[in-house]
Amino acid sequence: MIVVLKPDTSPEEVQAVKDKIRENGFTPHEIQGVERKVIGAVGDEHFKDHLMEVLDSMSGVEDVIPILKPYKLAGREIKNANSVVECNGFAIGGDRLALIAGPCSVESHDQMMATASSVKHAGANMLRGGAFKPRTSPYSFQGLEEEGLKLLKEAKEATGLPIVTEVMNPGDVELVARYADVLQVGARNVQNFSLLKELGKVKKPVLLKRGMMTTIKEFLMSAEYILSEGNKDVILCERGIRTFETATRNTLDIACVPVLKRETHLPIVIDPSHATGHWDLVEPMARAAVAAGADGLMIEVHPDPVNAFSDGPQSLKPSKFVRLVENIRPFVQLMGRTL
Repeated sequence: MIVVLKPDTSPEEVQAVKDKIRENGFTPHEIQGVERKVIGAVGDEHFKDHLMEVLDSMSGVEDVIPILKPYKLAGREIKNANSVVECNGFAIGGDRLALIAGPCSVESHDQMMATASSVKHAGANMLRGGAFKPRTSPYSFQGLEEEGLKLLKEAKEATGLPIVTEVMNPGDVELVARYADVLQVGARNVQNFSLLKELGKVKKPVLLKRGMMTTIKEFLMSAEYILSEGNKDVILCERGIRTFETATRNTLDIACVPVLKRETHLPIVIDPSHATGHWDLVEPMARAAVAAGADGLMIEVHPDPVNAFSDGPQSLKPSKFVRLVENIRPFVQLMGRTL
């Protein structure tokens, strides 16, 4: 439910409302709107009617409104204004398009430094790279783990680009958070609820990738797990869903951008690299994503894709990434954004 407070509500009255929400087994989430403050109360729906009656009679409360959507904190019922997520110097969801670029896997010092330098020069504002890699085969490269995190940190120090990297295990959240600016949840872990709850307790933004068989409702409910634990900085990422089509690695659900913009205040990033699986399809899908209203792009770039440890066929060479940035610029401007 949403508790709408009167414009002149005192801090003591606000605290009393929050205390009453907690007494009834619900969790208060305070949101400062443009005109007034509201408090979202999230908890067991079976007891909401009683709590609504209690809150409606309290001093300082103007109205109590039930939230109809199952995703209480992610939905626009509780917050209509678009959220902007601060990522250590760069904001996702604002006027600038987020351009997150880098290799699928961190492989070596030279590879990481060369890639970071090239994407920075081309216009990227964030750096991606996998230190922990979930792979379909147990015999495939699994990542350099903490050594990879150290290489990412070194690349960040050299370029100033904030780092986005994946965390797979709830037990690794603290370790990855020491190095990363944004913690990524991969498609395979979109419904790893233990991991999502743990990420909800950290003070770092989370980039949540949509699962290959995940509906938009399920996607937003996964975001809700993180939000409900107190972490308000969630970024959604569409990376393609599994359909009957075999010409591409996945099917990029470009329609999810306007749908999500209607349903949630959270920013949405598109990953055309994983969606298509082919480097020559990345740029056209990037243009489409920007035109659809996406808040950012996540692009795989590698200095030597043929010899990449993972996902070489979908990775752009640095020169092709430069061309992509220039070719999406008119679309970015058309949407009223900058790079």
